[in-house]
Amino acid sequence: MPLKIVYKPHTLHFRKEAGTSRGVLTQKTSWIVIVTDSEKPGVSGYGECGPLPGLSVDDVPDFEAQLANVCSIFNELDLDVFPFNLGIILEQLIPENRPSIRAGIEMALLDIMNGGQRILFKNGFSGNNEGILMNGLIWMGSYDNMLAQVEEKLSQGFTTLKMKVGAIDFDEECRILEAVRQRFDKNTITLRVDANGAFTAENVRERLARLAAFDLHSIEQPVKAGQHELMAELCAASPMPVALDEELIGVTAYRDKFALLKKLMPPFIILKPTLLGGFTATSEWIEIANRLHIGWWVTSALESNIGLNAIAQYTARFSNPLPQGLGTGQLYTNNFESPLTVENGHLYYRKEVAWELPGHALAEPA
Repeated sequence: MPLKIVYKPHTLHFRKEAGTSRGVLTQKTSWIVIVTDSEKPGVSGYGECGPLPGLSVDDVPDFEAQLANVCSIFNELDLDVFPFNLGIILEQLIPENRPSIRAGIEMALLDIMNGGQRILFKNGFSGNNEGILMNGLIWMGSYDNMLAQVEEKLSQGFTTLKMKVGAIDFDEECRILEAVRQRFDKNTITLRVDANGAFTAENVRERLARLAAFDLHSIEQPVKAGQHELMAELCAASPMPVALDEELIGVTAYRDKFALLKKLMPPFIILKPTLLGGFTATSEWIEIANRLHIGWWVTSALESNIGLNAIAQYTARFSNPLPQGLGTGQLYTNNFESPLTVENGHLYYRKEVAWELPGHALAEPA
Protein backbone atom coordinates (compact mmCIF):
# COMPACT_ATOMS: atom_id res chain seq x y z
CA MET A 1 0.00 0.00 0.00
CA PRO A 2 1.56 1.24 2.38
CA LEU A 3 -0.61 2.77 5.08
CA LYS A 4 0.58 5.74 7.14
CA ILE A 5 -0.69 7.29 10.39
CA VAL A 6 -0.54 10.87 11.62
CA TYR A 7 -2.17 12.32 14.74
CA LYS A 8 -3.06 15.55 16.52
CA PRO A 9 -4.37 16.38 20.00
CA HIS A 10 -7.72 18.17 20.09
CA THR A 11 -8.95 19.73 23.33
CA LEU A 12 -12.73 19.66 23.60
CA HIS A 13 -14.40 22.38 25.67
CA PHE A 14 -17.61 21.68 27.58
CA ARG A 15 -20.55 24.01 27.09
CA LYS A 16 -21.28 23.69 30.81
CA GLU A 17 -19.35 22.24 33.71
CA ALA A 18 -19.88 18.47 33.88
CA GLY A 19 -20.02 17.19 37.45
CA THR A 20 -19.20 13.61 38.45
CA SER A 21 -18.26 11.97 41.75
CA ARG A 22 -14.63 12.27 40.57
CA GLY A 23 -14.81 16.04 40.12
CA VAL A 24 -15.96 18.69 37.64
CA LEU A 25 -14.91 18.56 33.97
CA THR A 26 -14.51 21.70 31.86
CA GLN A 27 -12.39 20.27 29.02
CA LYS A 28 -11.13 16.95 27.72
CA THR A 29 -8.34 16.10 25.25
CA SER A 30 -8.56 13.49 22.52
CA TRP A 31 -5.95 12.54 19.93
CA ILE A 32 -7.33 12.35 16.39
CA VAL A 33 -5.56 9.80 14.20
CA ILE A 34 -5.71 9.70 10.41
CA VAL A 35 -4.69 6.71 8.29
CA THR A 36 -3.91 7.27 4.63
CA ASP A 37 -3.02 4.98 1.71
CA SER A 38 -0.32 6.16 -0.69
CA GLU A 39 -2.10 4.36 -3.53
CA LYS A 40 -5.44 6.08 -2.85
CA PRO A 41 -4.92 9.84 -2.72
CA GLY A 42 -7.68 11.69 -0.88
CA VAL A 43 -8.93 8.62 0.99
CA SER A 44 -8.48 8.79 4.76
CA GLY A 45 -9.61 6.81 7.77
CA TYR A 46 -10.31 8.73 11.00
CA GLY A 47 -10.20 7.50 14.56
CA GLU A 48 -10.04 8.95 18.05
CA CYS A 49 -7.82 8.02 20.98
CA GLY A 50 -9.64 9.51 23.94
CA PRO A 51 -8.34 8.43 27.35
CA LEU A 52 -10.68 9.57 30.12
CA PRO A 53 -8.89 11.45 32.92
CA GLY A 54 -8.88 9.58 36.21
CA LEU A 55 -10.49 6.49 34.73
CA SER A 56 -8.64 5.15 31.68
CA VAL A 57 -5.84 2.65 32.17
CA ASP A 58 -3.78 4.76 29.76
CA ASP A 59 -4.42 8.12 31.40
CA VAL A 60 -0.67 8.62 31.82
CA PRO A 61 1.60 11.71 31.58
CA ASP A 62 3.49 10.42 28.54
CA PHE A 63 0.40 9.32 26.61
CA GLU A 64 1.29 11.31 23.49
CA ALA A 65 4.83 9.91 23.44
CA GLN A 66 3.42 6.38 23.63
CA LEU A 67 0.95 7.12 20.84
CA ALA A 68 3.76 8.59 18.74
CA ASN A 69 5.83 5.46 19.27
CA VAL A 70 2.99 3.17 18.16
CA CYS A 71 2.39 5.31 15.07
CA SER A 72 6.10 5.37 14.24
CA ILE A 73 6.33 1.59 14.38
CA PHE A 74 3.16 1.28 12.28
CA ASN A 75 4.62 3.60 9.65
CA GLU A 76 7.86 1.62 9.46
CA LEU A 77 6.09 -1.67 8.73
CA ASP A 78 4.43 -0.78 5.40
CA LEU A 79 1.24 -2.45 6.57
CA ASP A 80 -1.83 -3.37 4.61
CA VAL A 81 -5.05 -4.09 6.48
CA PHE A 82 -7.84 -6.57 5.81
CA PRO A 83 -10.60 -8.02 7.97
CA PHE A 84 -8.52 -11.14 8.62
CA ASN A 85 -5.44 -9.32 9.93
CA LEU A 86 -6.97 -6.30 11.70
CA GLY A 87 -7.04 -8.03 15.07
CA ILE A 88 -3.49 -9.31 14.63
CA ILE A 89 -2.19 -5.80 13.88
CA LEU A 90 -3.91 -4.33 16.93
CA GLU A 91 -2.77 -7.09 19.26
CA GLN A 92 0.85 -7.18 18.14
CA LEU A 93 1.41 -3.46 17.61
CA ILE A 94 -0.41 -1.90 20.58
CA PRO A 95 0.02 -3.04 24.22
CA GLU A 96 -3.19 -4.18 25.89
CA ASN A 97 -2.67 -1.58 28.62
CA ARG A 98 -3.15 1.17 26.03
CA PRO A 99 -6.86 0.60 25.32
CA SER A 100 -7.71 4.04 23.93
CA ILE A 101 -4.82 3.82 21.44
CA ARG A 102 -6.10 0.43 20.29
CA ALA A 103 -9.62 1.81 20.03
CA GLY A 104 -8.65 4.89 18.03
CA ILE A 105 -6.40 3.09 15.57
CA GLU A 106 -9.01 0.35 15.14
CA MET A 107 -11.57 3.02 14.23
CA ALA A 108 -9.26 4.58 11.66
CA LEU A 109 -8.37 1.23 10.09
CA LEU A 110 -12.01 0.19 9.88
CA ASP A 111 -12.82 3.52 8.25
CA ILE A 112 -10.17 3.24 5.54
CA MET A 113 -10.99 -0.44 4.96
CA ASN A 114 -14.53 0.67 4.14
CA GLY A 115 -13.54 3.46 1.76
CA GLY A 116 -12.75 6.33 4.12
CA GLN A 117 -16.29 7.70 4.23
CA ARG A 118 -16.82 7.52 8.03
CA ILE A 119 -19.01 4.45 7.49
CA LEU A 120 -17.24 1.83 9.59
CA PHE A 121 -20.18 -0.57 9.89
CA LYS A 122 -22.98 -0.78 7.36
CA ASN A 123 -26.35 -1.13 9.05
CA GLY A 124 -29.70 0.60 9.44
CA PHE A 125 -28.23 3.38 11.53
CA SER A 126 -25.37 4.30 9.18
CA GLY A 127 -27.28 3.71 5.96
CA ASN A 128 -31.04 3.96 6.41
CA ASN A 129 -31.71 6.76 8.91
CA GLU A 130 -32.66 4.34 11.68
CA GLY A 131 -32.34 5.89 15.15
CA ILE A 132 -30.68 4.50 18.26
CA LEU A 133 -32.70 4.92 21.46
CA MET A 134 -30.68 6.75 24.11
CA ASN A 135 -30.81 7.78 27.73
CA GLY A 136 -30.58 11.48 28.57
CA LEU A 137 -27.65 12.18 30.91
CA ILE A 138 -28.14 14.38 33.98
CA TRP A 139 -24.81 15.68 35.30
CA MET A 140 -24.15 16.37 38.96
CA GLY A 141 -24.76 19.91 40.17
CA SER A 142 -26.95 21.84 42.54
CA TYR A 143 -30.53 20.72 43.15
CA ASP A 144 -31.90 23.49 40.90
CA ASN A 145 -29.31 22.80 38.20
CA MET A 146 -30.03 19.08 38.07
CA LEU A 147 -33.78 19.64 38.08
CA ALA A 148 -33.37 22.06 35.17
CA GLN A 149 -31.41 19.41 33.27
CA VAL A 150 -34.24 16.94 33.87
CA GLU A 151 -36.75 19.40 32.43
CA GLU A 152 -34.54 20.00 29.40
CA LYS A 153 -34.13 16.29 28.64
CA LEU A 154 -37.84 15.63 29.02
CA SER A 155 -38.61 18.50 26.62
CA GLN A 156 -36.21 16.89 24.11
CA GLY A 157 -38.25 13.69 24.06
CA PHE A 158 -36.09 11.43 26.21
CA THR A 159 -38.02 8.67 27.97
CA THR A 160 -34.98 7.28 29.84
CA LEU A 161 -32.93 9.52 32.13
CA LYS A 162 -29.61 8.65 33.74
CA MET A 163 -28.69 10.74 36.75
CA LYS A 164 -25.24 10.98 38.30
CA VAL A 165 -25.40 10.53 42.08
CA GLY A 166 -22.88 10.54 44.90
CA ALA A 167 -21.35 14.02 44.77
CA ILE A 168 -23.91 16.43 46.20
CA ASP A 169 -26.05 15.87 49.28
CA PHE A 170 -27.70 12.45 48.96
CA ASP A 171 -30.99 13.76 50.36
CA GLU A 172 -31.11 16.35 47.58
CA GLU A 173 -30.42 13.70 44.97
CA CYS A 174 -33.34 11.70 46.33
CA ARG A 175 -35.52 14.81 46.19
CA ILE A 176 -34.78 15.18 42.48
CA LEU A 177 -35.70 11.55 41.81
CA GLU A 178 -38.84 11.98 43.90
CA ALA A 179 -39.80 15.10 41.90
CA VAL A 180 -39.54 13.13 38.64
CA ARG A 181 -41.52 10.21 40.04
CA GLN A 182 -44.29 12.48 41.31
CA ARG A 183 -44.87 13.52 37.71
CA PHE A 184 -44.05 10.32 35.80
CA ASP A 185 -44.34 6.68 36.82
CA LYS A 186 -41.87 4.00 35.73
CA ASN A 187 -44.02 3.08 32.72
CA THR A 188 -43.67 6.64 31.39
CA ILE A 189 -40.10 7.59 32.32
CA THR A 190 -37.30 5.10 32.98
CA LEU A 191 -34.75 6.25 35.57
CA ARG A 192 -31.17 5.04 35.81
CA VAL A 193 -28.60 6.28 38.31
CA ASP A 194 -24.81 6.14 38.16
CA ALA A 195 -22.85 6.35 41.39
CA ASN A 196 -19.39 6.06 39.75
CA GLY A 197 -18.30 4.05 42.81
CA ALA A 198 -19.21 6.82 45.27
CA PHE A 199 -20.94 4.70 47.92
CA THR A 200 -19.05 2.87 50.65
CA ALA A 201 -19.37 -0.57 52.21
CA GLU A 202 -20.86 1.16 55.26
CA ASN A 203 -23.59 3.17 53.52
CA VAL A 204 -24.31 1.35 50.24
CA ARG A 205 -27.07 -0.93 51.52
CA GLU A 206 -29.00 1.89 53.19
CA ARG A 207 -28.66 4.07 50.10
CA LEU A 208 -29.78 1.32 47.73
CA ALA A 209 -32.84 0.77 49.92
CA ARG A 210 -33.71 4.47 49.73
CA LEU A 211 -33.15 4.64 45.99
CA ALA A 212 -35.35 1.59 45.40
CA ALA A 213 -38.38 3.67 46.40
CA PHE A 214 -38.10 5.53 43.07
CA ASP A 215 -38.64 2.48 40.82
CA LEU A 216 -35.20 2.69 39.23
CA HIS A 217 -34.20 0.64 36.21
CA SER A 218 -30.64 0.14 37.51
CA ILE A 219 -27.72 1.62 39.39
CA GLU A 220 -24.27 1.72 37.81
CA GLN A 221 -21.19 0.92 39.87
CA PRO A 222 -22.54 1.61 43.37
CA VAL A 223 -19.12 1.04 45.02
CA LYS A 224 -15.54 1.36 43.79
CA ALA A 225 -14.21 -1.36 41.52
CA GLY A 226 -12.14 -4.21 42.91
CA GLN A 227 -14.32 -5.10 45.92
CA HIS A 228 -15.48 -8.36 44.41
CA GLU A 229 -17.02 -9.97 47.48
CA LEU A 230 -19.06 -6.86 48.25
CA MET A 231 -20.04 -6.37 44.63
CA ALA A 232 -21.13 -9.99 44.24
CA GLU A 233 -23.35 -9.55 47.30
CA LEU A 234 -24.84 -6.33 45.91
CA CYS A 235 -25.47 -7.87 42.48
CA ALA A 236 -27.36 -10.72 44.16
CA ALA A 237 -29.25 -8.81 46.86
CA SER A 238 -29.69 -5.20 45.71
CA PRO A 239 -33.34 -4.05 45.63
CA MET A 240 -32.67 -2.73 42.12
CA PRO A 241 -30.52 -4.19 39.32
CA VAL A 242 -26.80 -3.39 39.48
CA ALA A 243 -24.82 -2.53 36.35
CA LEU A 244 -21.02 -2.82 36.27
CA ASP A 245 -18.99 -0.10 34.57
CA GLU A 246 -15.59 0.78 36.08
CA GLU A 247 -15.38 -2.85 37.24
CA LEU A 248 -14.61 -3.90 33.65
CA ILE A 249 -11.79 -1.43 32.98
CA GLY A 250 -8.34 -3.00 32.83
CA VAL A 251 -9.66 -6.56 32.47
CA THR A 252 -8.26 -7.64 29.10
CA ALA A 253 -7.82 -11.42 28.91
CA TYR A 254 -10.88 -13.36 27.76
CA ARG A 255 -10.60 -15.84 30.63
CA ASP A 256 -10.43 -12.99 33.15
CA LYS A 257 -13.50 -11.35 31.66
CA PHE A 258 -15.42 -14.59 31.91
CA ALA A 259 -14.23 -15.25 35.47
CA LEU A 260 -15.22 -11.75 36.60
CA LEU A 261 -18.75 -11.90 35.20
CA LYS A 262 -19.22 -15.49 36.37
CA LYS A 263 -18.26 -14.51 39.92
CA LEU A 264 -20.23 -11.26 40.16
CA MET A 265 -23.19 -12.19 37.91
CA PRO A 266 -24.43 -8.61 37.49
CA PRO A 267 -27.83 -8.03 35.90
CA PHE A 268 -26.16 -5.56 33.48
CA ILE A 269 -22.76 -4.40 32.25
CA ILE A 270 -21.93 -1.03 30.68
CA LEU A 271 -19.50 -1.09 27.75
CA LYS A 272 -17.26 1.86 26.83
CA PRO A 273 -15.16 0.75 23.82
CA THR A 274 -12.53 3.48 24.28
CA LEU A 275 -11.84 2.32 27.85
CA LEU A 276 -12.02 -1.39 27.04
CA GLY A 277 -9.63 -1.50 24.08
CA GLY A 278 -11.90 -1.04 21.08
CA PHE A 279 -14.57 -3.03 19.30
CA THR A 280 -12.83 -6.40 19.19
CA ALA A 281 -12.39 -6.28 22.97
CA THR A 282 -15.93 -5.02 23.52
CA SER A 283 -17.35 -7.86 21.43
CA GLU A 284 -15.73 -10.35 23.81
CA TRP A 285 -17.63 -8.79 26.73
CA ILE A 286 -20.86 -8.97 24.74
CA GLU A 287 -20.32 -12.62 23.81
CA ILE A 288 -19.65 -13.56 27.45
CA ALA A 289 -22.58 -11.51 28.73
CA ASN A 290 -24.93 -13.19 26.27
CA ARG A 291 -23.70 -16.63 27.35
CA LEU A 292 -24.32 -15.78 31.01
CA HIS A 293 -27.68 -14.07 30.30
CA ILE A 294 -26.38 -10.70 31.45
CA GLY A 295 -27.89 -7.58 29.89
CA TRP A 296 -25.68 -4.82 28.48
CA TRP A 297 -25.63 -1.49 26.76
CA VAL A 298 -22.93 0.67 25.18
CA THR A 299 -21.89 4.12 26.40
CA SER A 300 -19.59 6.67 24.85
CA ALA A 301 -16.81 8.09 27.04
CA LEU A 302 -16.81 11.80 26.18
CA GLU A 303 -15.38 11.30 22.69
CA SER A 304 -15.78 13.89 19.95
CA ASN A 305 -18.16 13.13 17.11
CA ILE A 306 -15.40 11.12 15.40
CA GLY A 307 -15.31 8.53 18.18
CA LEU A 308 -19.02 8.78 18.92
CA ASN A 309 -19.87 8.04 15.28
CA ALA A 310 -17.75 4.89 15.28
CA ILE A 311 -19.19 3.70 18.60
CA ALA A 312 -22.77 4.36 17.50
CA GLN A 313 -22.32 2.45 14.24
CA TYR A 314 -20.78 -0.44 16.16
CA THR A 315 -23.66 -0.42 18.66
CA ALA A 316 -26.25 -0.51 15.90
CA ARG A 317 -24.91 -3.88 14.70
CA PHE A 318 -26.54 -5.62 17.66
CA SER A 319 -30.11 -4.25 17.55
CA ASN A 320 -30.08 -3.98 21.35
CA PRO A 321 -33.51 -2.65 22.44
CA LEU A 322 -32.20 -1.04 25.66
CA PRO A 323 -31.50 2.71 25.64
CA GLN A 324 -27.83 3.31 24.92
CA GLY A 325 -25.55 5.99 26.42
CA LEU A 326 -24.60 7.84 23.25
CA GLY A 327 -25.72 11.38 23.93
CA THR A 328 -22.39 13.08 24.61
CA GLY A 329 -21.87 14.66 21.20
CA GLN A 330 -23.74 17.84 22.18
CA LEU A 331 -21.55 18.57 25.20
CA TYR A 332 -18.84 20.59 23.47
CA THR A 333 -18.48 24.05 21.96
CA ASN A 334 -15.84 22.91 19.47
CA ASN A 335 -16.93 19.44 18.38
CA PHE A 336 -16.48 18.41 14.76
CA GLU A 337 -19.51 19.02 12.55
CA SER A 338 -20.97 15.67 11.56
CA PRO A 339 -24.11 13.90 10.33
CA LEU A 340 -24.90 12.87 13.94
CA THR A 341 -28.02 14.45 15.35
CA VAL A 342 -30.26 13.87 18.37
CA GLU A 343 -33.98 13.92 17.74
CA ASN A 344 -36.72 12.91 20.16
CA GLY A 345 -34.40 10.92 22.41
CA HIS A 346 -32.75 9.03 19.50
CA LEU A 347 -29.37 9.40 17.77
CA TYR A 348 -29.45 9.54 13.96
CA TYR A 349 -26.85 9.59 11.21
CA ARG A 350 -28.13 12.05 8.59
CA LYS A 351 -26.05 11.29 5.50
CA GLU A 352 -27.01 14.54 3.81
CA VAL A 353 -25.02 16.50 6.43
CA ALA A 354 -21.32 16.88 5.61
CA TRP A 355 -18.44 16.11 7.95
CA GLU A 356 -16.03 18.93 8.82
CA LEU A 357 -12.82 17.21 9.89
CA PRO A 358 -9.20 18.19 10.59
CA GLY A 359 -7.00 17.92 7.51
CA HIS A 360 -3.86 15.92 6.97
CA ALA A 361 -1.47 18.59 8.32
CA LEU A 362 -1.16 16.74 11.60
CA ALA A 363 1.80 15.70 13.70
CA GLU A 364 4.06 13.19 12.01
CA PRO A 365 5.26 10.74 14.65
CA ALA A 366 8.89 11.32 15.61
